[in-house]
Amino acid sequence: MSILEIQGLAKNFYLHHANRDIHSCQNIDFVLEEGEFIGIVGRSGAGKSTILKCIHRTYLPTEGDIVYESLAYGRISLAHASEREILYLRNHEIGYVSQFLSIMPRTTAKEHVMQALLETGHDSGTAREKAEEMLGYFRLPEDLWDIYPNTFSGGERLRLNLAHTMVKNPRLMLLDEPTASLDNKTKILVKDMLLKLKQQGTSMIGIFHDLEFMDGLCDRVFNISEGTFA
Repeated sequence: MSILEIQGLAKNFYLHHANRDIHSCQNIDFVLEEGEFIGIVGRSGAGKSTILKCIHRTYLPTEGDIVYESLAYGRISLAHASEREILYLRNHEIGYVSQFLSIMPRTTAKEHVMQALLETGHDSGTAREKAEEMLGYFRLPEDLWDIYPNTFSGGERLRLNLAHTMVKNPRLMLLDEPTASLDNKTKILVKDMLLKLKQQGTSMIGIFHDLEFMDGLCDRVFNISEGTFA
């Protein structure tokens, strides 16, 4: 059974200062089955991240549709859903791992991971326990747990992003270069966690430049060339 259907997806950007349109992804069509992991590869600037951001509704598609089979709402268009529906889905069903850390001011690393669980209705004790377990799994040093992450290195921030998303065990997970600034030992931890989540039924779409990391993880791989799947 499919969990996500991308139908004729296109995203363009208008540069006002240059009076020109930039065509990012174009004519994207694919179906993600429940429990499947699709990998997307391609040159930088080809539109890979744009696809994920349209699914997450960070961007509104210029054309096409993204249909998600939700537990809460049934079959729903992510391109046309209300902001309230999108917020609920992000909190409860759809996870997104970015290379970049976005966090509320004056929030510690542990509070950031706990918040992901508190938003889904977990009590504070359970949220704290699971957050500490996940931070420990990704080997974020314990002396950083109660620190504001604005001083973290790139690798530490990415590990925090991974912990924040994966602690919720999302139904659909979007991964934008989840190993970009990680050492090889941490990459193994990430791969093991992704395999565990996949076995538990999480459906995933990931963008990668590390082709070796994808081996044994992705069920299908699409190459995006000049904004379209090849």
